[in-house]
Parts: sequence; structure tokens; C-alpha cells
Amino acid sequence: MEFFRQLIKNKKIIWGIGKNDFKNRFANTSLGAIWGFLQPFVFMVTYVIVFQYILKVGSSGNYPYVSWFLPAMSMWMTINDTIICASNSIRGYSYLVKKVVFPVDVIPVISIISQSFVSLFLFIISIIVSSIFGYIPNFLVLLYALFAAYCFIIAFTRFTSAITTLVPDFSQLLNIVMQLFFWFTPIVWNLQMLANHPTIARVLQCIPFTYLVCCTREAFIGERIITKGYGIYTGVFWLITIILFIWGNHIFKKSKKDFADVL
Repeated sequence: MEFFRQLIKNKKIIWGIGKNDFKNRFANTSLGAIWGFLQPFVFMVTYVIVFQYILKVGSSGNYPYVSWFLPAMSMWMTINDTIICASNSIRGYSYLVKKVVFPVDVIPVISIISQSFVSLFLFIISIIVSSIFGYIPNFLVLLYALFAAYCFIIAFTRFTSAITTLVPDFSQLLNIVMQLFFWFTPIVWNLQMLANHPTIARVLQCIPFTYLVCCTREAFIGERIITKGYGIYTGVFWLITIILFIWGNHIFKKSKKDFADVL
């Protein structure tokens, strides 16, 4: 497909712009890129303090809360921040659309790479903290979760980046939708709390965000997400991702001829 051909052909340019984008975001501050890592780290620590020591929700069951929560929150912040950033990327890189002969298809991937540096930092923190508590992750499952997450992000943002470019208000709607998904995804609460509502639990498990968060969490606490209890949801996740990519790719290709006119 054209999208993958453009990715392979322009991989060095994409990587270079993505890396520089992350550096330039904090170029005018004294601490530079440290702010990019500090803000999400403080955000995650705040959630741990509030939910473990103040609210004492007990969602983690027999597991230490930090080992249960940090991996899931790292995955959610990776998904949420990357989707929001990539969805607005074409407007952010409007000069590439209007003034330079540049493959517009790969612009959202530049933002995905830019965000990946913070994501890597968050997962390193999760690995270090979980290891201190005796929970060393299954790296094969973790790599699978990250691979699945980025496949979903690319598929999802094929659609959202095109719509946001043509309809700027869609960006605000997307922010609201992602906030709703945060609370409907078992990040600070446990799916076992819905044991008396199996239909609701099954519906939530079919949501890609739930699958990715649970896959990441259980890579750290020793479960076998792909084969134990989640086999059908693995199939559902990849089916949704493939459909999203095909549909989003169609919308993107149909819309990109209008990008220069609306920017």
C-alpha cells in the first residue's frame, strides 16, 4: 500500500523530524526536554498517592498498587497523548503540506515518533519500580503490547488526523471522547469489580483501549494475556484495528487533496 511504501521510503526523514520535534518543543526552557519527562511522571505519581493512600480503592487485589497501576497508566498515557498529538499533526506541520513536496501520509507518524520518547521513559520507570517490588515483566508480552498499541494508534489516527485537519472542532470532541474512555478503561479500577455484570464486562473488554491496558498490566503481574481468558478479545482487537486502518486510510486518501486549501 502507498502508506507503507511512503513509510519505508522516507524513514530517515520521519525519524529525524520526529526527534527534532521533541527537542524543539522545549527549546526555550532552561531544563529543555526534561519537562517532557517530568510532567507525565509527576502525573502518574499523583495518581498513585491519591488512589492508594487517600482514596484507598484497593483495585489491585493482592498485587502492590504501583506494580498494578503504573504499567497500565504508562500504556494509557502512550495511547492518549500520541493519539491527540498525531490527530493534530497535519495542522501542526501545515508548512510541509502547503510549501514543500512532502508525503502527507506520513506526517502523523512523525508525531507518533516524537511522543514515543516520553512513552519509553514511562515504561522504564514502570519496569524499575515493579522490579523493586519483585515483579519483573515478561518482555515478550510487553513488546507485543507496545507493537499492538502502535498498530492501533496508526490505524486510529489515519481517520482522526484527516478529520481534525478538515474540521478543527473535531480535536475538542476527540479530547472529550478520550477523557470518557479513560474512565471506562480499567486503569484505576479493576475489571473484577464487574463480576456481577458480565455483559458490561464483555463489552468493555472488546474496547481496544481495555485490551491494550490489560495486556500491559498482565505482562507485569505474570498473567498470560494472549492465551488465558483473552484469546477471543485478541481476535476482536486485531479485527477492529484492521477495519479502522482500512476505513481510516480510505478517509485520509479521499480527504488529503483538500488539506492545503483548509490550512
